[in-house]
Amino acid sequence: MTGTVIFDPLIPWPVLAVIATVALGGIVLALWRGLSGWALRGLAAMVVIAALSGPVYQIEDRAPLTDIVLMLEDESASQTLSDRSDQTSSAANELAAEIERRDNTELRRIRVGDGEGDAGTQVMSALNAALAEEPRARIAGILVVSDGIVHDVDQAPDLPAPMHLLQTGRETDWDRRLIVRNAPAFAIIGEPVTLTLRVEDSGAAPAGAATAPLEISVDGAEPENFNIPIGVDVELPVTLPHGGRNVLQFTVPQAEGELTDRNNTALIQMNGVRDRLRVLLVSGEPHPGGRTWRNLLKSDSSVDLVHFTILRPPEKQDGVPVDELSLIAFPTRELFLEKINDFDLIIFDRYKRRGILPAIYLDNVTNYINDGGAVLIAAGPDFATADSIFRSPLAPVLPAQPSARVIEERFVPMVSDLGQRHPVTTDLGDAESWGAWLRQIDVNHRRGEVLMTGVEDRPLLVLDRVGEGRVALLASDHAWLWSRGFEGGGPQLELLRRLAHWMMKEPELEEEALWAEATGQSMRIIRQSLSDEVGPVTVTRPNGDTLQVDLQEVSPGRFEAQYFGPEIGLYRLQEGDHSAVIGLGPAAPKEFERTIATDAILDPVLASLRGGAIRLEDGLPSIRNVRAGRPAAGRGWIGLTPRNAYETRDVTQAGLLPPWLVLLLAGGFLLAGWLREGRH
Repeated sequence: MTGTVIFDPLIPWPVLAVIATVALGGIVLALWRGLSGWALRGLAAMVVIAALSGPVYQIEDRAPLTDIVLMLEDESASQTLSDRSDQTSSAANELAAEIERRDNTELRRIRVGDGEGDAGTQVMSALNAALAEEPRARIAGILVVSDGIVHDVDQAPDLPAPMHLLQTGRETDWDRRLIVRNAPAFAIIGEPVTLTLRVEDSGAAPAGAATAPLEISVDGAEPENFNIPIGVDVELPVTLPHGGRNVLQFTVPQAEGELTDRNNTALIQMNGVRDRLRVLLVSGEPHPGGRTWRNLLKSDSSVDLVHFTILRPPEKQDGVPVDELSLIAFPTRELFLEKINDFDLIIFDRYKRRGILPAIYLDNVTNYINDGGAVLIAAGPDFATADSIFRSPLAPVLPAQPSARVIEERFVPMVSDLGQRHPVTTDLGDAESWGAWLRQIDVNHRRGEVLMTGVEDRPLLVLDRVGEGRVALLASDHAWLWSRGFEGGGPQLELLRRLAHWMMKEPELEEEALWAEATGQSMRIIRQSLSDEVGPVTVTRPNGDTLQVDLQEVSPGRFEAQYFGPEIGLYRLQEGDHSAVIGLGPAAPKEFERTIATDAILDPVLASLRGGAIRLEDGLPSIRNVRAGRPAAGRGWIGLTPRNAYETRDVTQAGLLPPWLVLLLAGGFLLAGWLREGRH
């Protein structure tokens, strides 16, 4: 029970102040004029003003409330290092027992794990959530049992009571970390990109170590070994070996005594792209389809196109003086002998033998294909004649042989059953709306894959792999009708774009391929195949464990499965002869970027209310009561601030000046003053 005097004025305070001022002026005037009753009149005015202020004696029935202590226990990944987890649980249990023995005190234990994704330790977020659930006026102290590596210190709230860090870890801890800086997401194939590597030792690292071994592996292959200096930035030029995703793994073997090897590996995934695709287009004679090829290739800014149209064969004799000819001589030797390997793709568009390219040059084209080059034959009527390019050293590498028949009739190109599964021709749109072509060169299929058919299901588009290279044959010169919108047109540009990119070995257009796409710790495993069925994919986890993952066909030729990787690191995928590697999560999570326990991160927060940091390896601190604003930590002790909070159960009020008493006192003082003044 507590009693206090409060005021509940009958009139507003400003009005009451005016009345008091007027009364004070009257008393001063009476005193100046020498009236003997001025004091009694003043007492009467004071009684009236006091009555108007409404004095009330208030009695509260209060119930004391307990103080609340918040204890945040860090259970993040960095707390699993060494014996920090045991230190945390032991200290938390002993402190909990001591706090529970204190009078009028409650304990709230809050466990803090890793944040979502790679957010690290979110102590301040957990503290904000706890303070939102508890009355701040009852918080007597905040204890954080942690290694001090907090990643959301910028979210620290205004503290209602002192905070203390009970720091895990040992002074003898040390760790080695590999850092890879400025790793781009893309790099040009064949051109070096410079990565900056650094090996850092932190904590009580052993003296005398000047270098550290480094292992570098590409796409999971056998690593190469190097030695690099410790504590120095090392610039490493890297050249990507192939297009698509390249997975580079840098590893520093774990040294004896270091805390962890989780930050000794860096996984870099870079996509290899071509700088400029060099294409040689040789047109045998001008025709409407030639502009189609030129527009397609020139529309891509990454393509360097060299285009020659043969307008004047060597045997032509029309009497025109040579010095009046404005035609450019065809640099056959330079293109087909000296610089042929500089091209990524060669296209023969309605080309026929005219004596311009000697047999030795065409034989060199065959070698170019076997060594990894790509050649596309866009056949016209000349392909069926005796001057056909098939009647040349290119014959052994062409996938179809002309029958000498040219079909001059309307037909609508159709995608074959195999073509429905091939990435070049799958999902090209509604085939029923395609326009017709008017000419097809009849060929006999020899080898390779027939993706499109024409008249009487005769082969129209045939793809084949020869040696290390690729060959494509389009048995018609009327693809340009689609681009002109003839009978509604068709997907001509998309078809030719895919065809050109397949020939240049773009990974997404491989008909037999295995790859994965990562999202956080999950991966989508994708298998592209021309077969109706594929086997399960063997997934090898970073720790060496393997498991089988079955794939489901989601579209013709495409099989997929979702897989969640429980670990961070490099995963290997294997299905038959096809393999792939992919990295899940960061190689060095945020929790392991800094592993040495420290109080420096939380020090500004602790200092705001004069809290402190105590190393648990020095022993558990004692707990004292301290007044607000006083130092809350010292050698071997930490302080809690009692809040003396209470709950009001009942309130009663009694007026101090009842009306009859006010009337009696005021009237008595006024009468006494009048009588005194009347006597004089």
